[in-house]
Amino acid sequence: MGALSHLKVLDLSRVLAGPWASQILADLGAEVIKIERPGVGDDTRAWGPPFMSDATGVATAESAYFLSTNRGKQSVCVDIKSAEGQATLRALTRDCDVLIENFKAGDAARYGLGYEDLAAINPALVYCSITGFGQTGPLRERPGYDFMIQAMAGLMSVTGQPDGAEGAGPQKVGVALTDIMTGLYATIGILAALAERVRSGLGQHVDMALFDVTVAALANQAANYLVGGINPVRLGNAHPNIVPYQSFVVKDGHLVVAVGNDQQYRRFVEVLGCPQLAGDPRFATNGDRVRNRDALVPLLQGKMLERGKEAWLGLLEAAKVPVGPINSVAEVFALPQVAARDMRVTVPHPQNAELSLVGNPIKLSRTPVEYHRAPPTLGQHTEEVLSGLDK
Repeated sequence: MGALSHLKVLDLSRVLAGPWASQILADLGAEVIKIERPGVGDDTRAWGPPFMSDATGVATAESAYFLSTNRGKQSVCVDIKSAEGQATLRALTRDCDVLIENFKAGDAARYGLGYEDLAAINPALVYCSITGFGQTGPLRERPGYDFMIQAMAGLMSVTGQPDGAEGAGPQKVGVALTDIMTGLYATIGILAALAERVRSGLGQHVDMALFDVTVAALANQAANYLVGGINPVRLGNAHPNIVPYQSFVVKDGHLVVAVGNDQQYRRFVEVLGCPQLAGDPRFATNGDRVRNRDALVPLLQGKMLERGKEAWLGLLEAAKVPVGPINSVAEVFALPQVAARDMRVTVPHPQNAELSLVGNPIKLSRTPVEYHRAPPTLGQHTEEVLSGLDK
């Protein structure tokens, strides 16, 4: 039995943030019913190539994007714009513990499927809304997309090469990180509401906004501004509060060195063959190094160019200096660590028995995650779920 095998989730969301949350709940054992538009389905079903190949190597209609975030769910096709479809969803809600939706603010209520509507049917329902800007505030009615929110919420302002450097300019993160983080925060909010429900017997409305999540995720960069009055700027692969904590060019590529304290710094410069930089008053403490990074980093970079990746990896790892290569995705999945941690799993699909997906990183000792369903084909479970449903 999974940790959440006692729960039933109705997922009205699409694309990434909502489906990411419901996939986590499914991996943890919850029964998840994914509602999709008849004949079309989730937008991401068409977001390819690549598309999954079947056993004979022929491409199917299942996009890699959809497969990445819909494992463990049942697909049920319902026309939410029709009176019949709305009645069906209200009937399904009666015995659900959680509902996740990502309509624009106010749109679910237009269909009679808002929080107040469904709480009247099922007071114990935990109802999670995911929007660009939340249910309140002057921007509540605006649509929100990951890329746009990364820009508006400040994430892109601190991502990319600094002004004056080659390729300078703001950059988005290479995955839809705002959507992913919102899915994670939504999961936390849902689980918190379910935990409180044990005491009160009542559900509640979980109001999640991509914008809020991205502002929160600015973390130390936001605190640098709020506490220190420093408006953060782009530093490329450097860190605003720690030096040296960045990538370096070596003879045959790049390495990341992540020095987290003064002891590690001393060991680092000793390995580099310049121990005098540990005693230099400009660089003795992390605060000194942050203030004098423009003087220190070129000295370190010059020494790093003397050897290649493998040589530096061996020397720095032996000295217990945090260091790592910049791996491609292919190199990541070739690592023995990925296999040891079950971060690549096989989930048999009706069209491909050897479908590989990324594993769930949550490791529970007694109730581990399970991959009991492959990502569904469109409408695969409509008849099974809706047959005999009392409307």
